[in-house]
Amino acid sequence: MSYEPGYIALYKSGKLERRAQTLEARLVACDICPRECGVNRIEGKVGKCNSGSSPIISSFCAHHGEEPVLSGTRGSGAIFFGNCNMRCVYCQNYQISQSPEIQKNNEVSTHVLAERMLYLQDELHSHNINLVTPSHFVPQIVRALVEAVPMGLRLPLVYNTSSYDSLKTLKELDGVISIYLADIRYASNELARKYSRARNYVDNARAAISEMQRQVGDLIVDADGIAQRGLIIRHLVFPDRIAGSEESLRWLVEEVSPHVTVSIMSQYYPAHRADKFQELNRKILPQEYQEVVDLAEKLGIENGWLQGITSTESYRPDFTDKEPFAEGRRRKKRR
Repeated sequence: MSYEPGYIALYKSGKLERRAQTLEARLVACDICPRECGVNRIEGKVGKCNSGSSPIISSFCAHHGEEPVLSGTRGSGAIFFGNCNMRCVYCQNYQISQSPEIQKNNEVSTHVLAERMLYLQDELHSHNINLVTPSHFVPQIVRALVEAVPMGLRLPLVYNTSSYDSLKTLKELDGVISIYLADIRYASNELARKYSRARNYVDNARAAISEMQRQVGDLIVDADGIAQRGLIIRHLVFPDRIAGSEESLRWLVEEVSPHVTVSIMSQYYPAHRADKFQELNRKILPQEYQEVVDLAEKLGIENGWLQGITSTESYRPDFTDKEPFAEGRRRKKRR
């Protein structure tokens, strides 16, 4: 079964334009993410996300390393936005998330963002448009959609997020986003603040994930196994049980959906500033990963994927390369 993305109907009714205007008005005293910095991004002021009024595109490509229902055979059309509203000391994308001075050079107009979406659809034939780290650029994304729909955009949108999202902002995306790809990082607000400088991460992320589930429900795929609609949760296993896996996974099953789709990820490695924290300065052990796998089975989580304990090297991006992920660079070399 194939679904027409809801943003097309919203565009035809004029509602997409009205949502763009509502979101853009909030940039004057920005409250787009949970930090609610209150700065005037329209005038170029920046808050914790280090981003003004223009979207920042650090990289875009057909990404073949996402979950199988997203990457399929033609890749997920990934748009990597620069900067971030979190400060994770272990961030694997730190080259683009933690370098605001460099990312200033990657600012584009919303029209260019729309053109990038069309390129991923029409030239690279991606299965979807995958918006990576979008939380601080929601107004710009919706404005770009207003421009992209009459240009022929028709692919489902994937909102690929840390889940440190504003409930008020997410509600403006109801009917716009087809697939939410959301992290559940921590079960402790204290640890989230320590390692990601994010206040009340657990409360915000759980409220956000519940809203995502309300909007799109459980995962639906087409006859080819490609995601059309629904929620996918990513859970990255950290050393020393820092992720709080038991509490988070139990909450997902009991409070979100007994059929929730979960991607359990083993790709943690001590990137960026993780070497400053002894407990984070190592890869996870096989038994740590197996403990979470066993927990998922115990909780009855049947939908999703296990990344495999040997995946660490495969998922190290290099955003100085046009193909930031290893599998893309290997394909480029083969050609």
